[in-house]
Amino acid sequence: MSVPDQIKPYLDRPVAVLGYGVSGRGLAALLRAEGIWFEVYDEHDGEATYHEFGEKQARLHRLAVCSPGFPQNHPWLERARAAGCDLLGELDFASLFWAGALIAVTGTNGKTTVAEFLAFAYKRAGINAVAAGNIGYPLSRLCEAGNARTTTAVCEVSSFQAEGLRHLRPQAVIWTNFAEDHLDRYTDMRGYFEAKWRLIESLARPRLLVGESVAQAAAEYGVELPSFADVIKVDSGGDIPAGTCFQSYPQRENYLLVRAFWQQEGLSVRALAESAKQFKPPRHRLAVADQIGQVRFWNDSKATNFASTIAALKSFEKPVLWIGGGKSKGGDIPAFARAIGPHVRKAFLIGETAPDLKAVFETAGHPCAVFDNIDEAVAAAFDCTEGEADIVLSPGFASLDQFSGYAERGIRFEKAVLSLKNSPRPHTSVECAVISEKSS
Repeated sequence: MSVPDQIKPYLDRPVAVLGYGVSGRGLAALLRAEGIWFEVYDEHDGEATYHEFGEKQARLHRLAVCSPGFPQNHPWLERARAAGCDLLGELDFASLFWAGALIAVTGTNGKTTVAEFLAFAYKRAGINAVAAGNIGYPLSRLCEAGNARTTTAVCEVSSFQAEGLRHLRPQAVIWTNFAEDHLDRYTDMRGYFEAKWRLIESLARPRLLVGESVAQAAAEYGVELPSFADVIKVDSGGDIPAGTCFQSYPQRENYLLVRAFWQQEGLSVRALAESAKQFKPPRHRLAVADQIGQVRFWNDSKATNFASTIAALKSFEKPVLWIGGGKSKGGDIPAFARAIGPHVRKAFLIGETAPDLKAVFETAGHPCAVFDNIDEAVAAAFDCTEGEADIVLSPGFASLDQFSGYAERGIRFEKAVLSLKNSPRPHTSVECAVISEKSS
């Protein structure tokens, strides 16, 4: 692999790697493999070379590459610009080294499932493919692994990764849907939309598939979709393979998007349907984690925004015992609580947004209570069950107030359920009476 011409002029000084999480470590591995001099800056990670990136440090570099967690107005990025550094995101930088095909998948929800399913179907069809990007396996790590020319990268791209793109040139973009999210980073929904729109502007060929909500948002903001865009409607017809995770909304829309792309690529729809039957959705998306008697425990920890939680709760025929709350990403919390109220029999609230949710639920007369941790919430929810019931962890918020990420939150939920299963205790509904009293 040769060093791309676009960055050669900047390599007389070390590359500044800003952030040493998953993306930063992938960058370091790529730079090390290419023999490129670099220094790592991270405020909190003990393995980083430096913990401060001030004006003095910024002047030591001509190129800085940042992790997606850095907003464009972050002081470190502003210092890099002021010092004359060329500034790239990890995905954008890594794309300069990627010689294979790349399919970009974005959306408020569903992008991980679509990326992993598409890569899975490709491999079963005899096409070498890997799911990468925002799923936790950065493109820089995939570049470092080699074999790029014969591999298709199905790359999940978040708005954080898309907003500053300059070099990425995907062969296709699949944009699943668009709903309220990340308003702690963007001033409004239009800003969030425009961040994702950068992917469309970067397309290398006319291959774009979007969900209905994307087309609706484009119309609302006065943005014209390209003439080659294919808008996929949930009720557009077409058989969903029986016995698969794609039979209910929103997974139905995910399958239809992949199928439309698959057909445009001239691949066998029958082969795709067979892949769907074998595909297991990623962990921490709405699925039964365990069952005690007639009580089902659903893990949907990946539901980190309002739209995903609303969709999850609407999929149940009867109101559920809901475990929710977490770190706010902005947005209208009262409107969210009111929207899910009819689908929640009782709410068991955790995290920093729990008090705000509790206030709305109590005003509406919905039973609820706040708990210090997820273990207590799970135990209390189980105490409220009599006969058949669904206890659903679908938080609607980020996890970083109490956990390292949504995966840890989901694992903690599953461990709490397992603890109940392995340590039987008297099953009463006393806690329900307390909750009802608190909410009255």
